[in-house]
Amino acid sequence: MLTKFETKSNRVKGLSFHSKRPWILASLHSGVIQLWDYRMGTLIDRFDEHDGPVRGVHFHKSQPLFVSGGDDYKIKVWNYKLHRCLFTLLGHLDYIRTVQFHHEAPWIVSASDDQTIRIWNWQSRTCISVLTGHNHYVMCALFHPKEDLVVSASLDQTVRVWDIGALRKKSASPSDDILGLGQMNADFFGGVDAVVKYVLEGHDRGVNWASFHPTLPLIVSGADDRQIKIWRMNDSKAWEVDTLRGHMNNVSSVLFHSRQDIIVSNSEDKSIRVWDATKRTGLQTFRREHDRFWILCCHPEMNLLAAGHDSGMIVFKLERERPAFSVSNDSLYYVKDRFLRFYEFSTQKDTQVMPIRRPGSATLNQGPKTLSYSPTENAVLICSDVDGGSYELYILPKDSYGKGDTAQEAKRGVGGSAVFVARNRFAVLEKSTNQVLVKNLKNEIVKKSALPIATDAIFYAGTGNLLCKAEDRVIIFDLQQRMVVGDLQTSFVRYLVWSNDMESVALLSKHSIIIADKRLAHRCTLHETIRVKSGSWDDNGVFIYTTLTHIKYCLPNGDCGIIKTLDVPVYITKIFGNNIFCLDRDGKNRSIVIDATEYLFKLSLLKKRYDHVMSMIRNSELCGQAMIAYLQQKGFPEVALHFVKDERTRFNLALESGNIQIAVASAKEIDEKDHWYKLGVEALRQGNSGIVEYAYQRTKNFERLSFLYLITGNLDKLSKMMKIAEVKNDVMGQFHNALYLGDVQERIKILENAGHLPLAYATAKSHGLNDIAEGLAVKLNDNVPVLPSGRTRSLLIPPTPVLCGGDWPLLRVMKGIFEGGLDSVGRDAPEEYEDAADADWGEDLDIVDVENVQNGDISMGLENDEVHEENEEEGGWDLEDLELPPDVETPKAINAKSSVFVTPTPGMPVSQIWVQKSSLAAEHAAAGNFDTAMRLLNRQLGIKNFTPLKSLFIDLNMGSHTYVPAFPSSPIISLAIERDWSESASPNVRKPPALVFNFSQLEDKLKAGYKATTAGKFTEALRLFMGILHTIPLIVVESRREVDEVKELVIIVKEYVLGLQMELKRREVKDNPVRQLELAAYFTHCNLQPPHLRLALMNAMSLCFKAGNLITASNFARRLLEANPVESHAQKARSVIQAAERNMKDSTQLNYDFRNPFVICGATYAPIYRGQKDVLCPYCTSHFVVSQEGQICAVCNLSVVGSDASGLLCSPAQIR
Repeated sequence: MLTKFETKSNRVKGLSFHSKRPWILASLHSGVIQLWDYRMGTLIDRFDEHDGPVRGVHFHKSQPLFVSGGDDYKIKVWNYKLHRCLFTLLGHLDYIRTVQFHHEAPWIVSASDDQTIRIWNWQSRTCISVLTGHNHYVMCALFHPKEDLVVSASLDQTVRVWDIGALRKKSASPSDDILGLGQMNADFFGGVDAVVKYVLEGHDRGVNWASFHPTLPLIVSGADDRQIKIWRMNDSKAWEVDTLRGHMNNVSSVLFHSRQDIIVSNSEDKSIRVWDATKRTGLQTFRREHDRFWILCCHPEMNLLAAGHDSGMIVFKLERERPAFSVSNDSLYYVKDRFLRFYEFSTQKDTQVMPIRRPGSATLNQGPKTLSYSPTENAVLICSDVDGGSYELYILPKDSYGKGDTAQEAKRGVGGSAVFVARNRFAVLEKSTNQVLVKNLKNEIVKKSALPIATDAIFYAGTGNLLCKAEDRVIIFDLQQRMVVGDLQTSFVRYLVWSNDMESVALLSKHSIIIADKRLAHRCTLHETIRVKSGSWDDNGVFIYTTLTHIKYCLPNGDCGIIKTLDVPVYITKIFGNNIFCLDRDGKNRSIVIDATEYLFKLSLLKKRYDHVMSMIRNSELCGQAMIAYLQQKGFPEVALHFVKDERTRFNLALESGNIQIAVASAKEIDEKDHWYKLGVEALRQGNSGIVEYAYQRTKNFERLSFLYLITGNLDKLSKMMKIAEVKNDVMGQFHNALYLGDVQERIKILENAGHLPLAYATAKSHGLNDIAEGLAVKLNDNVPVLPSGRTRSLLIPPTPVLCGGDWPLLRVMKGIFEGGLDSVGRDAPEEYEDAADADWGEDLDIVDVENVQNGDISMGLENDEVHEENEEEGGWDLEDLELPPDVETPKAINAKSSVFVTPTPGMPVSQIWVQKSSLAAEHAAAGNFDTAMRLLNRQLGIKNFTPLKSLFIDLNMGSHTYVPAFPSSPIISLAIERDWSESASPNVRKPPALVFNFSQLEDKLKAGYKATTAGKFTEALRLFMGILHTIPLIVVESRREVDEVKELVIIVKEYVLGLQMELKRREVKDNPVRQLELAAYFTHCNLQPPHLRLALMNAMSLCFKAGNLITASNFARRLLEANPVESHAQKARSVIQAAERNMKDSTQLNYDFRNPFVICGATYAPIYRGQKDVLCPYCTSHFVVSQEGQICAVCNLSVVGSDASGLLCSPAQIR
């Protein structure tokens, strides 16, 4: 079974395929009807007007209708285009089991538990016949596909065939019965429109299903007696032919396959069974674990079946429909109807070559699966699934082409797949041993090779090479050298297609295509929502492929698109120019003509063949939004400009490509504020101040205009802007312009007029205009503001612009390939805006003479566009003659083509090189890449708490860089400092970063820690030791010996940190003497230096002796004597032992057994005795009780206890 689609839902009771579209209706026990697209795997619609289970559903053959019948006694006719129920047919008195449209007449047949079958006219919406005769529930009723018959199955253990010929005649000529007497008689006495032709008795229990054969006079039925019966009928009688036994429970549904000579049935025993209709034997059984099957449905035109069960439904095929074929130069070998055939592409001549062995029909899917051809030896290998996978080798007779009737004995063998790998050698995959057998044409093994991966299929990959396919990857295996020459991770690959030059390969999966080179280096991946069926390479290196519904293309960079829509799936065999040769599912050769312009245009763009692109633009109708969007996306907006007529799109493309001239032309045509604003922004970015000014004037954007005049230093126009603001009564605009101009008196006047007398006074006074200030002081009376004394005042003067008047200088670059040859605007239109700086721009300048205009009357100043007079007075841009001396020649404009400026490409930053070349966390932190440094430390040491390392990271980063000040206005320049740098070193070879932490520093810190411990400064000592633990992950050493020393240092420091933490804890718990004794005892079991161990033992001995724990005290005394103490300490130890011998007892019970070896938990400070489970810190290796797993280590305060880690990496030597 080849499952094509599966749904999960409530129990499915009814199914129906659409005859043309890839749709299936499923009616559910919950009352919902679902409409699915089984090709896309999507739910299109749901209909839920029925009350209770819907047991029957059926699509109309040609109208956008379907009918449904449910347990609410209603038959509903729906229009799926309108998404609603059109009408309801009422008449049945019990559950409706099945409904079906007639293939020609406007009829519906329905079967019901009210023991009747009804035929309805869905156009007149009336019941036209009631078929009575069954004496139990009628489980199904179906029309014959061609004749005027109905078959019904009932729980009364019979199958009935009804003749509805009279009904056909009656509906064909209703005019004969003018008075309607026939209808009246039918209503009173029961109609004679349908009569029982046969009653088929033979089942022992109720019959659930019966259906006609599509062409032969046969009926098949399935019943609760677990049997399937085949019946034959003629004009006068019907009889039982045979019984099929095998189901273990009630048979739910059974039907003849529409395209194969088989019967398919399903049952409540959770199985679908396939039977040979001729031999009447079981072929195959498909089982589900938990779901009983209820309904079967066959597609009217395609090789598809569907089955409904307790938790959804499946759409499936019984056999593959892909023909086995092989292409060799100009010819195609393929298998059709158990014959090997030959097709020549150039002449389109199709020839039968020879018959091949017919597989035994014990099971399905035994036909030829793949075909491999050797042109030199004229030999064909045909593989199939017979015997779990086998092959047949045929040597083709050279002279028998066209006869094709001489059967030849094939050489056979067992193997997963077989393929020619050389002229007279073929490889066979032996799955059981995962090896390849190389055989000669006599079918003798020449060589065996074990494969490096678990292979499920092999393909040809060049002479002597095999492409081996596993579940999740493919490799190319060289059979001579027995080595892998290419490897690629992929999803499950089904087919592969090599290009003609064997340089590229396409790997086809169910929903994706991977393009790779001959060494399996990945180039691109395509994903499809619909299943990929086949593909082939054209002469330009473009991969053309088919899905179920389309022919598509894929360019070398992964761009794809649709070439043509398909009615039926096809399998591409060869591509010649615009002709695609393919095989359909019936094994017929077809030639499809395609338009390759789109993908050839994109390919030319990709390969930078701009001459091809230009000729294609001129000669073809390549337009449309998709092409414009593609050109934009690929960075060719200037090319897209030549396709576009719509001004808005032209405007956007012109801005994107920086073509201000076309943008201005389009903006004039559109003439909308938003477009003028965008134009102004782009012109400002290019420094084209003339067009910026023009755009701002068109939108009357006075604020932006004022600022533009400020930055370009045009003070004359700035003063005019101030007057316009005054006319418009825009006080803020006036004040801003006065500020820009540095005109203090004007500012004072504006403030005074606005009523801000204190501000006006302050402005006048601070600028030394005492006369005006005194006048304002009089007006203010006593409210004169007091100004702060002792401040130096300065006049606000607008800055001198960097560039006055003209446009910014631009780099000279060569014209693009498209600009000269295609620029229709440049060719036809005069260069309107070439000298934007010299242009008058007078007609739209809203700057008028406002000296004598009253405040109220400003309409003429703003609305009147014809203000030429003002500009005539101004005299344009006042570009006067420079009166240069006669001996100075004006330099000619440099030819753009001769002075190409190419900006240098920036190199890779040193910090990025450090990150790429190193796996050491310290070097990543030094490069400033803290994220990867943290990821490395997490992977290597399980570190999760990075707070203690934050300052160290920053120190590393700062210490590996130096900072050089540049010019006052430019940023500081950062320079990387490299380790072991020398002047003789090559400037192109980058050394690793200089690090501020090194191993010798840690040794100094260790000595300081020892010293503090000896002096009893435990807090200080703990800080030093923790600092060492936190720094070690960021240390880099050179040799392996130093690596060992670093690891040893971790262990030493860890012991001290644990011991000191316990000692400090002991000092905190003064109110708990028992815990004090335990912690003092545990401290003696830390691996300390001898002087510190002696001090710890002395301390523990004294505490235990004072507390009366004499046995424990004597143990510490003996250990102290073994440690060579000073004489005074030794004397005390001996005294303790003597006292203990007199009274061997412990007054307090401690959680401490010195006889049983233990380690100390770093979090709970409790002993973990030998044999008890514990977990370790992956960095400092401290031990913890199991409950601490997943917590941050209490000793190092960095890593997660019990996490997986690869180990400390602190030297390049470890990586090498």
